Amino acid sequence: MDFRTDKLLHGGDYNPEQWLKRPDILEKDIEMLSESGCNVVSLGIFSWATLEPEEGVFNFGWLQGIIDKLYKSGIYTILATPSGARPKWMADKYPEVLRVDETRHRNLFGFRHNHCYTSPVYREKVHIINKKLAEEVATHPGVILWHISNEYGGECHCPLCQDAFRKWLKEKYQTIENLNDQWCTTFWSHNYNSFDQIESPSRIGETQLHALNLDWKRFVTHQTADFLHHEIQAVRDGGSNLPTTANLMYHYKGLDYFKIAKEIDIVSWDTYPTWHKEDAIDTADDNGLYHDLMRSLKGKPFIQMESCPAATNWQGVSKLKKPGVLFAQSMEAIAHGSEGALYFQIRQSRGASEKFHGAVIDHYGGKDTRVFKEVSETGEALKKIKELAGTVVNSKAAIIYDWDSQWAMEDSQGPRNKGLHYMEALRKFYRGFRRQGLNVDLIDMTCDLDKYKILALPMVYMFKKGFAEKVRAFVENGGYLITSYWSGIVDDTDRCYLEGTPHGLMDVLGIRSTELDALYDWEENRLIPVQNNELGLDRTYTCKYLCDLVELRGARSLMTYGEDFYKGYSCLTVNEYGKGKAWYVAADAERDFYDDFIGKVVADSGISCGVKGEIPDTLEITVRKNDDVKYYIYQNFGTEAVELPLPEEDVEWIYGTGEDKLKVYGLAIAKIKIV
Repeated sequence: MDFRTDKLLHGGDYNPEQWLKRPDILEKDIEMLSESGCNVVSLGIFSWATLEPEEGVFNFGWLQGIIDKLYKSGIYTILATPSGARPKWMADKYPEVLRVDETRHRNLFGFRHNHCYTSPVYREKVHIINKKLAEEVATHPGVILWHISNEYGGECHCPLCQDAFRKWLKEKYQTIENLNDQWCTTFWSHNYNSFDQIESPSRIGETQLHALNLDWKRFVTHQTADFLHHEIQAVRDGGSNLPTTANLMYHYKGLDYFKIAKEIDIVSWDTYPTWHKEDAIDTADDNGLYHDLMRSLKGKPFIQMESCPAATNWQGVSKLKKPGVLFAQSMEAIAHGSEGALYFQIRQSRGASEKFHGAVIDHYGGKDTRVFKEVSETGEALKKIKELAGTVVNSKAAIIYDWDSQWAMEDSQGPRNKGLHYMEALRKFYRGFRRQGLNVDLIDMTCDLDKYKILALPMVYMFKKGFAEKVRAFVENGGYLITSYWSGIVDDTDRCYLEGTPHGLMDVLGIRSTELDALYDWEENRLIPVQNNELGLDRTYTCKYLCDLVELRGARSLMTYGEDFYKGYSCLTVNEYGKGKAWYVAADAERDFYDDFIGKVVADSGISCGVKGEIPDTLEITVRKNDDVKYYIYQNFGTEAVELPLPEEDVEWIYGTGEDKLKVYGLAIAKIKIV
């Protein structure tokens, strides 16, 4: 089920239940929302205790009244199910709903997400209130989307979850003998005689069977997805056919979002980048990467559901957003395929843990604050560019990002137990493509490869069954492959491949990985270009952390190591295979290497973002399109104005002046008709 609007959404998380004793504030909030250009709010996310103050006693009147007033002011509602935080009466009467930690101790009532997804009681209570919300509230014409729970996360080790885990394992492995074989339990004499003997990983129990740790993480995703499915079924049982979303989180390792995304109609996520902790372009690259990941989960537009309009209250240093950053961050979401830019939160609460978290309306409550003015400016800009709603982001380049592979790699106990720097490596690959102005998808091993010209595999430690064959066909049919060190090492259950790595691709890459050297933090080596190499690389680069020693099996050497006993060994290679080409990057090189190398590969591939001239390092270019029109979206995240490289075709500027230079944090959008 698709979610479509004729406008770009602007608004955020609103908690009017905190202000029911102040109707004057509620009236003022709606007035200020309208003035700031907000057209949607999320309601009811943490409202369970107000909606059901006692078991079986429901109070929806206040919520219905707020939705109606908002609607009459032109503001729509994203209606939430309240399962993200259960009421006290439930925890007191039904303690089984409370989670048990890995040491097998049950938590007390408190915080949020302190509930067991397996508990039949919790599922029953969630089904009841979700169904009633669908029957009595979601019928309002102002409700446009379901917001299912809030930031799913965490795990439970209670007896109910242990039984469910064992059942899941039995369905997966069928026999205990097969599980023992796949898990390599003969190591340290840890064989199981039955599924009933298996316990979830615990620091007071088993943590050294890597396949157990991996399967537990997979089970947690399975159980969370099953609970999400249960929540959605409840609103369907209540007669609501509105599309659904669940707000995901920045680089959350606890759940495989590719599997979670299958349960919902549209992906949304909550982004809280730390601007000015590092260079703005680095922050923009990082934030853009996760926008692209969220878009890639379902291969269609997403929603930025939360961002902070001012300073957070939970980061190590809760720094203010400098003038222009709120606007730039919101527009980056739109550029990368979001259908809206929403905030947490609309009004600051007076007490408890988020009373100092930034908001559109602060404790002062006036319209003359710097933040409110910037929110209003953003709202005005979103109206001007509303024609972007419904357009898509298409990519010719893709990067493999797979939760299973990362989980297994970071639990592998080698080659570096004090930092594999995986995400850093992934970002360097991503930046290399983005510096060329290319849209980029981040996909897992199940995704189709046919629509891409270039595929990157940065530290894809695990090759799942059939993946190497899929990549082989991609290259054979004319694709360009870039593979890095520490790829294709293990199978689906974290068992090491025999007979050489990268598994299944040694002939495609024309190399074999022989040894991997882990460097201390203070060590580094050099990548030296081979004279007259075919890419024209002519700089020497540093490398750190991991250096792969490869044996050439048909590949040509483009760069070699400069130091240590493997001085002169190849560290960048290329090989023709079928109609395509395959490169192997053997070391964790500095960022400039990836910018230069990927730029050369992109040029060799013949793909381009379509602009003339060099793209400044601080300029981000993203392209959205529909069947008739292509939009070039320019953003400057540098410290000074930059020149805009323009497309070959004649352009119409729908935002920005179209002048030669774009100011810091500025936005310009060029429109081109597709002939």
